[in-house]
Parts: sequence; structure tokens; C-alpha cells
Amino acid sequence: MGYANRVYIVIVFICTVLGVDAQQEPQFTQYMFAPMAYNPAVAGTSGNISVTGLLREQWVGFKDATGTRVSPRTFFLSVDAPIKFLHGGAGLTILNDKLGYEQNIGLKLSYAYITDFRSGEISFGPTLGLLNKSIDFASLNPLESGSDPLLNGTDADKPMMFDIGLGVLYRVPGKYYMGFAASQLIQSVGSLGEEPNYQNKRHIYLQGGYEYVVPDYPLYEIEPSVLIKTDMVSYQVDLTGRVTYNQKFWGAVSYRITDAFALMLGVKIKQLSVGYSYDITTSKLGSAGSSGSHEIVVNYSFKLDLDKNPKSYRNTRFL
Repeated sequence: MGYANRVYIVIVFICTVLGVDAQQEPQFTQYMFAPMAYNPAVAGTSGNISVTGLLREQWVGFKDATGTRVSPRTFFLSVDAPIKFLHGGAGLTILNDKLGYEQNIGLKLSYAYITDFRSGEISFGPTLGLLNKSIDFASLNPLESGSDPLLNGTDADKPMMFDIGLGVLYRVPGKYYMGFAASQLIQSVGSLGEEPNYQNKRHIYLQGGYEYVVPDYPLYEIEPSVLIKTDMVSYQVDLTGRVTYNQKFWGAVSYRITDAFALMLGVKIKQLSVGYSYDITTSKLGSAGSSGSHEIVVNYSFKLDLDKNPKSYRNTRFL
């Protein structure tokens, strides 16, 4: 059994001995197409300038008593590129995550040092982030009028919190990859109201995938992948199997343990890739008004070749 296969089996085994729940940070079904959301060590590893946008509408159908939409909606944007003089890559991510009356806007700057290692390459580096969290207390309806002075305000509290993260990634292009990352390491504290009462939780991510070209049908490529997320109290696990045809069209199925099954479709046209996923909720949320979750991801990847030494030609008139 190959080294990559052994690693993948170990990761899957870990999934079976843990329990599952939700964390602070948002989840993406198409995590394999938005790796910068989890690991800063991805920056620049593709060798291209890569721009990714993702929109997720989760648990569509949830509304409050007034008919206001309260289900999660997340927008994610990342840009990363290789930078030769830094011996690696740099990246920028922007996140807007809204859940009911709570909204989180995050900005992260990442750097990854990239070097050859064994038969592939290893990258590692930090990310520095700012998170602006707000809760619109004025939109909340207390059970007893005037019972909580915090709910009598008209403005949303907006604490700004700073945090850092770290990541490492080992990949053999065209074969397999393994990544480990940690976010919100200093667990910043913010004030939602008069007193400090909110703290970012430290999150750990384990991610891996294996690319397998079918020997008798080389136009078909199979890629199993896994993403494990934990805040050391609860955890989530996504298991995905994707089939790609002719490096252009793909379909996939995914299972988020005790939460949802997902179906995915996608297409790549030259430098542009577009993917869609639909989550079928299997938890109690499915019978509580949710009609599932939708997600769209778009990626544009390109090279920017700048010729530092352009060729010059002499004109005989100016010799």
C-alpha cells in the first residue's frame, strides 16, 4: 500500500472515533475549490494567480416570527499568487458571514514559503486576520418588554478582533496532498455589549486528497478527499468523492457526518471553473423548515508572465 493511501486511511479512521457538531467558522461543501479558506500554506502553490469567489445559502427556508430570513448566508473571496522574491506565495481572503442578526466580516493576509521536499513540495506560513463581529440587538424581540437593557439599543455592536493562524501543506502535484492548519490561535476577546463576552475559539483543520487516473480510461480521474474541522470541543467531517472527465467536467457526492449529503456538478472552460453543490439536510434541521443548502463557486486562474529582459533590436539608421 502506498504512503498516500496509508495517510488517507488514517485520516478517515480519525473521523470514526470523534463526535460531530458545529463551530464558529463557516462551512463550505466545495472546500476543495476554496482551500485558502482553511490553510494559508496554499498561497501560491498552484503556480498561477488564482481568484476564487464562493456564495453559500445554508438551510434555506428558515425565518423568524416576523418573516425575516435568518438562515446563514456566506460570501467568500480569495486571491493568491506565487511571488518569486519571497520564495513562496501570498494571499488575501475576504469573508462576509451572516447568521440571523449576527454578521461577521473578516479580512486575512497570508504568506507561504514553498520549497521542494522529497518527491513533491512543502509549504508553510502564517495568516494575519481582522474580524468585525456585529449583532443587531435592536432587531431582537425580548419575551418581556424592557427586561434587558442590552436589547433596547438601536445600533449593532461591532467589536474588531485581531488574530493569527498557521498552516502547512505537502503536495505531490497530480497525485496527492495533505494539509494541517490552525486559526484564531490567540483567541481574541471582544465585547458584544458593555462587557467582554465573546471569544474566538481556536480551530484546527486537517485536509487531504488523492488523485487517481483510471488506467483503462485515462480521461476519467477519481479524487477522494476529506476535511476535518474541530475547535477541540466539537468537530465536523466532510468526506467527498469526485469524478472528473477530460479535465473539464466533474460530478461529486459528499457526506458531512450526521448533517447532510451533498451533490456537486462543475465545468472548467480554459482558465475559468464553475461549480455548484446542493446539500440535502439529514439532521433534525431538515424537518424544521430547511429546504437544503445551495453553494456556487467560481475560480479564474491565470499566469502573468512579465519579461524582465525584453529583446531589443538595433535599427541600422541609429548604429
